[in-house]
Amino acid sequence: MLQLTPNPNQTLQQEIEKKTVLIVDDEAVIRDLCKRVLHDYDVVEAGDGAEALDIFLRGGIDVILTDVMMPLMDGIELLKNLKEREPTVVVIIMTGFADKELILKALKADADDFITKPLNLLQLKSAVDKALVKKALKEEIADLRNVDRFKTLFLSMISHKFRTPITSISLFLQNLASGVIDTRDEGAREHIGLVYNEACYLGNLVSELLAFSSFMTGNSGLHLEPCDLKDLIPSALADCKECPAKPGVASHSDLEDVPELMLDREKISFALQQVIDNAVKFSRETGLVCVTLRNLADSCQISVEDNGIGIPKEQLPKLFEKFYQVDADRTGQVRGFGLGLFYAREFVRMHGGSISIESEENVGTRVLISIPHTTSQSP
Repeated sequence: MLQLTPNPNQTLQQEIEKKTVLIVDDEAVIRDLCKRVLHDYDVVEAGDGAEALDIFLRGGIDVILTDVMMPLMDGIELLKNLKEREPTVVVIIMTGFADKELILKALKADADDFITKPLNLLQLKSAVDKALVKKALKEEIADLRNVDRFKTLFLSMISHKFRTPITSISLFLQNLASGVIDTRDEGAREHIGLVYNEACYLGNLVSELLAFSSFMTGNSGLHLEPCDLKDLIPSALADCKECPAKPGVASHSDLEDVPELMLDREKISFALQQVIDNAVKFSRETGLVCVTLRNLADSCQISVEDNGIGIPKEQLPKLFEKFYQVDADRTGQVRGFGLGLFYAREFVRMHGGSISIESEENVGTRVLISIPHTTSQSP
């Protein structure tokens, strides 16, 4: 049977077409010229640095090709802003000034390449091609550094989280063995209950550790199957780990009929579970957690809202960072690893969706998860 092998040049061309170049110049004719030369790429245009920065922050830009002399925000200032936000981003500077001081400023701000005006079209195409290779290498190096840093932080986190419950259990057993504790006393029964809770907490930590280990070590792709969010949400509510500690917190759900979507059931269930667990965890002793499911024009939207203690405004941008935990009581003993929301966002994004958090101290928190209809089954 004849088998067709992919054309390497065609495959390379397909990869190139996926890349996006942002051209920044206040002269429309220059932008148009560059766009014509870079027809193999997706090209986005901006007339000044401020507009370019706004476009970049929306995501999806692989290479920035920018002029230096522009109104509102010049190329050097744009370069600095870009590198502060994403050190691995590749920026090519176009300039008609062979000024030594200007070049030094650009180099100090970590410019990746220079192109002089008037533009050499072959040089322009070659510079962008090389920039994409450089970007891939930068990202690979950054990933390796992040892996090393992640391992160090994770090992430190594990030792810290396990030490407290193990110490409590060890001290109780030592006192029990030495006869200091009389198991017939009422106080002893209370201590036994506390130690049992610590043992259960250790078991939960091990389960979480195994789950996160699975996420970190490979199987990161999606295993899609037909799923109904209207079925997944009640399961997540029923499996809430925080509910036993907060019996006074009630839940309410309002679920519309939505299209059946092709989802990774395990990953989406994990994301839902993390958000619902947090809603109960940060509720007061009594409260209400409301979960709604709405079928919008182009997406399914899940809202998880509580009337709990809320989250300080300055902490909101950090919530999706690895290991970050809100310490409402300022005890330094927050349980868990601080990875739940990080992976929840990753898994939602893998489905082309988004997740956001709105919160106000002493009022409550609202989490919105949006999953596009593009993951729905074909009729």
